[in-house]
Order: sequence, then structure tokens, then C-alpha cells
Amino acid sequence: MNETGNCNSLNAIPLEDVKTDEKYAMVISTSGGLWRYRIGDTVRFTSLFPHKFVITGRTQFFINAFGEELMVDNAEKGIRKACEETNASVIAYTAAPLFLLNKGKGRHQWLIEFEKKPASLEHFTACLDKALQQLNSDYEAKRYKEIALQLPEIIVARENLFFDWLKKHNKLGGQHKIPNLSNDREIIDELLTMNNEHSS
Repeated sequence: MNETGNCNSLNAIPLEDVKTDEKYAMVISTSGGLWRYRIGDTVRFTSLFPHKFVITGRTQFFINAFGEELMVDNAEKGIRKACEETNASVIAYTAAPLFLLNKGKGRHQWLIEFEKKPASLEHFTACLDKALQQLNSDYEAKRYKEIALQLPEIIVARENLFFDWLKKHNKLGGQHKIPNLSNDREIIDELLTMNNEHSS
């Protein structure tokens, strides 16, 4: 196992040293020749005797531009909580960091396609932000008095935007989906361009 506090860390630890409620990346070795192969899944142990864990996301899908260490599991639960509190429904989303160079800080920018839009996008944003702070102490610390992170920005995606992106990249099918979180802006910037082209 490999702790994911730093997604680039190669500090593997044995199974007997894992702890519950910590985030780890899966590393496997086999007699067939694989040696310390990182399969890309992140896990959290719920029990140690016997060992039980749940898959919490993928190692390449995260945001840690400001030290917030936001993982897909946090994002999924945050979106779900915001939907419950605002009676909204989400089809698909992606998020990435947005750097505000003139202010020396930044925010997370979310592009969301709603099946049912919330009555107030501002309220949905506040609910998502509150949920993420409750779920992730690193995110909460960076949001405290906006020390590093400002309130998230949510942009409503047009209908079928994510489907059209997958089609454009020949990735239609059950095995492909747009990453929910990215630590860079490559994907979200392309999606925003497609979103703006359609509305112009």
C-alpha cells in the first residue's frame, strides 16, 4: 500500500501497518513479473481484522493545487449532499483549480450538467462548499478566511456537453468517462470552450 498524502510518493507500507480512515493508493506485486505496480485505485480501510476497504477514487483524479488534497470520494459525497439540500440532480461534472494570480490565491471551478437545476445556484454552491469542508479537513483549512481558496465557482454546462466531448474524443461507451477532478485545466478548458461555442 502507498499513502496518498502525496500522490507521487513511492513510500510503500505493508498491509499490517495500514490504518482505518486513511487514504492509500493500491500497489501490487505478482509472481508473474509485476513489481510494485500502481493500479491507480485509491482505497480507505474500514476494518483491519479482517482487512476490509472501499474504493474511494483514482490516483490521477484529484485536486491538490493549494494543499487541499481533494479526492473523488469527497467530491461525490459533496455533490450528493448539495443535491439533497437543494432538490437538484446532476448528470455529470468535472472540476479543476483556477488560479487568481492578481490575488495570490485561487478557487475550484466546477462545470456541472444538471438533470434538475437548483432553484438557486448560489445556495447549491454554498452547500457544496460546506459539505467539502466537513468531509476534508485540508480543504477546510485552505478555505478558512479564504487563506488559499475562495468560494468555488460553478458553471452550468449545456445539455449533452459531456456526451459531446466523449464523442469528439472517440470515448463513447461504458469504459470511458470524463474525469471528475483534474489537477490541471486541460480538460475543463476544452469543455468550457465547447460550452461557450454552443451558447454564442
